[in-house]
Amino acid sequence: MKSLCTLLLSLSAFAAAPPPPEKRVSVIIIGMDKGADALTLKLEGFANDALAEYQGLSLKTSDDLFGVAPDEDAVASLKRAEQGFAESKASFDARTYDDAERKLRATIKEYSKAAAAMKTCGNLCESVAMYATVLQARGDLEESKIAILDLIALSPSYDLDRKRYPQNFLALKAQVATSRNAQLRGNISVKSKPAGARVALNGEFQCFTPCALNTLPIGKQLVRIDRPGFRQVGQLVEVSVEDQDITADLVPTSGYKAFDGLKEKLAGEALRDKGGSAMTSVANSLKLDRAVIGLLKDIDGTSELTLGYYDLKAGKRFALKKASFQGDEFGQLKGEIGRMVNALVNYDNAEKVSRSSDPLDGRHGMEEWNADDKGGRNKERDKKKNGKDPLEGVNGTEDW
Repeated sequence: MKSLCTLLLSLSAFAAAPPPPEKRVSVIIIGMDKGADALTLKLEGFANDALAEYQGLSLKTSDDLFGVAPDEDAVASLKRAEQGFAESKASFDARTYDDAERKLRATIKEYSKAAAAMKTCGNLCESVAMYATVLQARGDLEESKIAILDLIALSPSYDLDRKRYPQNFLALKAQVATSRNAQLRGNISVKSKPAGARVALNGEFQCFTPCALNTLPIGKQLVRIDRPGFRQVGQLVEVSVEDQDITADLVPTSGYKAFDGLKEKLAGEALRDKGGSAMTSVANSLKLDRAVIGLLKDIDGTSELTLGYYDLKAGKRFALKKASFQGDEFGQLKGEIGRMVNALVNYDNAEKVSRSSDPLDGRHGMEEWNADDKGGRNKERDKKKNGKDPLEGVNGTEDW
């Protein structure tokens, strides 16, 4: 009886024991040349998606580690613009259009300066709509139509309050939306230093620099550029039928500068079986336990990626994978990076599982259907051919 009570108490204590803490892990991909910089953030995102599927790992993205520093001048302009919007709206609702027009001009100008601090057009769209209305009210139809084109470009589906806006303005907006000018398009080429920054158009992610924003409706477009560890950049661009170029020189934060100074040394340590002082520094400064560290090179248009999984504090490398690829025309790159990450993490997990005498242990019955399991190991490929049939062990989908 006493033994039973002791056992029950032990089981109760075991059940009440808290789960082990999650290991803090991040993906760090180092571009070894300027050509590789354009892909690093994109590949980190693919690797993060794969790591997010694993229990016991607390994923820290580059945004978590370095953040995106705000443009203080843009933040100040946004604050002034919001104040101007409130005052303009009061004058507009009171139908004092002369006063509203003056205030709206100043407000829209402040919003233009605040582009780096804006995620969507927000009250800018409402300001442009009010401005177009007062222009129509004083008889300047052509200027009003231009402002309406700006509104349509910023937000094609922006819904206007029919109680606030007069019926003749709503009719003019519908007329402009189906006009020839509304069908015109323009292109914007976006570059940044360093490359690989995210580009958002009117609040929606589009691409990584360098890239092109094509067939945009003419009028104002809100372009925002950001990269973890750098200050935000934004611009309210007036799109026309002539192609335009935007080049942003990104300013790093002090925290990112400290990490950037370690990258070259970290890259050298990532190729060794054991890490060194750079890995320890990264572990301490970024508060990480583990990391997937990638070294990316661009060689004549071919990207070569070496990806390793590391215990940063112990300087232990669990596994290493290499791959080469050209572009991402068919969207296959995400799957390839995911398989590499799964192979690395599963290699570490496999070391913790004791071997069983059961020949079916660890098999799920679907090996023939999908030889690449989540860990990226092709068990069918590892089998030795014992027969004389040259097609033995070949399922016809290897090239895919």
